Amino acid sequence: MGCDGGTIPKRHELVKGPKKAEKVDKSAELVARWYYCTLSQEKLKRPIVTCELGRLYNKDAVIEFLLDKSTDKPHANAAGHIKSIKNVILLNLTDNPAWTGDKGNTKGDMYDEQRAQFICPVVGLEMNGKHRFCVLRQCGCVFSERALKEIKTDICHK
Repeated sequence: MGCDGGTIPKRHELVKGPKKAEKVDKSAELVARWYYCTLSQEKLKRPIVTCELGRLYNKDAVIEFLLDKSTDKPHANAAGHIKSIKNVILLNLTDNPAWTGDKGNTKGDMYDEQRAQFICPVVGLEMNGKHRFCVLRQCGCVFSERALKEIKTDICHK
């Protein structure tokens, strides 16, 4: 049982300190940010829009959010800065030919091996959160930051 004369407990065995804060898995956070709508927490599907903070939304979720006049909106803090549909930009995304979609076996945590749904049309980088991406406000085309530095123009190449 212990403490019967044969053992002497140490201080760390008797005194419990504060619990360590749980660390967020970076890859799981990237998956949540780049594969799911910030507002509805559903998978991203076209049409996709973005706000000035760079968050991705399904357009229908933003429209429902703007039409809902109730005070207890779910995830209202994620889109509280969006006051009208003019505050978001419709994205013109390039599909990734290597994307398998939901066809594969997704038992357990398979997001590590998952391919991104969209890519940069110039460089071919996957839009998975590991690289920075930018959107041109005039046309909504999405490019990687590396491609925009190489092109050195703000005019869409499409």
